[in-house]
Amino acid sequence: MYYRVLIITAVIAFALTALSGLALIPLLRRLKFGQTILEIGPNWHKSKQGTPTMGGFMFMFGITIAVVIMGWQSMTDGIYVHLFILAFSWLFGAIGFVDDYFKIVNKRNLGLSALQKLMLQGAVSAAFLALMRLHGFLTSDVYVPFLDIVIPLNWIVYLIFCIFLVAGMVNAVNLTDGVDGLCTGITLPVAALFSIVALMWARHEVSITAAALFGAMLGFLIFNFHPAKVFMGDTGSLFLGGMICGLAFAADAPLLLIPVGIVYIIEMFSVILQVAYFKVTKGKRLFKMAPIHHHFEKSNWSEVLIVTVFTLITVAACILTYFAAAARYL
Repeated sequence: MYYRVLIITAVIAFALTALSGLALIPLLRRLKFGQTILEIGPNWHKSKQGTPTMGGFMFMFGITIAVVIMGWQSMTDGIYVHLFILAFSWLFGAIGFVDDYFKIVNKRNLGLSALQKLMLQGAVSAAFLALMRLHGFLTSDVYVPFLDIVIPLNWIVYLIFCIFLVAGMVNAVNLTDGVDGLCTGITLPVAALFSIVALMWARHEVSITAAALFGAMLGFLIFNFHPAKVFMGDTGSLFLGGMICGLAFAADAPLLLIPVGIVYIIEMFSVILQVAYFKVTKGKRLFKMAPIHHHFEKSNWSEVLIVTVFTLITVAACILTYFAAAARYL
């Protein structure tokens, strides 16, 4: 019965995202909000120079309206967890917007410094986690998927650990947004997993929010699939990172981020390993280019093939995670 609500939510988010693209993309072109391509990036990416960016506003709008429409009843009953997730995600999107804006104004692919981003992200994460704890949506007990055990932690220890977890995951999602449709495609099975698991665990508001994310990603993929007509920008990718983390914490299972976000994590560690190897070997490279999707590009993989393979890996990880979550439910 409740699956019908999730389907309607996804359809609303899909339609609003797709329709908003018809208006937003021409506006971004008129404003000359185009992507600046890194000089050190693959040569064939130069053709993407000037493609409208900040397209993340399309799905940010679609998700928000869909959640408000379909979650209105629970809001009137005093349940605001989906609003907390939205606020958390929008604040991360705002950080991304500032970063995108500086890149556009300065005409180079450099916005906020890494330290500035981390400080802002840490403050937003601490406020969100404290708010969720205050309203009883979050405990400091850490559920470990696959092992099906729960580890109780001191709240301060839990808070510090989770701030680092959020920062790592959000920036991993951001790094994944480097090939047409990649971040969008990977997020689809992640959203589906959280919607199904939250429903199974009777966290209906979380399930609705995840369903809206799924529908909005489908709507955005129409414009973001290769060759992309619009990029989500840091505005969109940081919003997505915030929403994925928000869903995991609202389900009170933050460690689910590790298996379902395996591709995001691989992307992040490919950069860390590349930098470390370069320094240790005084100039040698472990990969042809990092993040790792660029390594495969330079190995003559097409963008479509990269998106397909990475998405299928995420689908497999989400299926395995579903069975682990189902075992906890049983």
